[in-house]
Amino acid sequence: MKIRIGNGYDIHQLVPERPLILGGVKLEHSLGLLGHSDADVLTHAIMDALLGALSLGDIGHYFPPGDPQWAGADSQVLLAKVAALIAEQGWQVGNIDAVVVAERPKLKPYLDRMRDRLAMTLGIDRDQISIKATTNEKLGPVGREEGIAAYAVALLQSAA
Repeated sequence: MKIRIGNGYDIHQLVPERPLILGGVKLEHSLGLLGHSDADVLTHAIMDALLGALSLGDIGHYFPPGDPQWAGADSQVLLAKVAALIAEQGWQVGNIDAVVVAERPKLKPYLDRMRDRLAMTLGIDRDQISIKATTNEKLGPVGREEGIAAYAVALLQSAA
């Protein structure tokens, strides 16, 4: 069996009057993430990990931030397009391991819903996705609650 791994990272600024969406789930919070699409840093990091595993570039190549068709886009729609591209290349997701770095809100109550939503979008089992949450211990822009970051690693397996 052939395998490939990739990693991804994303960070977006927290601002008022935007929804906070992580892993395709809307969270209750007074601030949301600023970006051209819905700014879902978790989903974006996962997409970059999946694309990176196959040396296919990054999400900016497929969904440029200057392209008006992606303005306000649901990142789950973008993730489904990345999943289709991976399948076209003859690969399937083995597993994904991700971590979201945020001071607030507390993410634990949302993690299972995020896993369910991402698994549904990717057409994989929930147990193939791990999402962890941590803080930045008040250090840096994430620690000052200026933004939220996410890291992801993806393992792909040859579908043949």
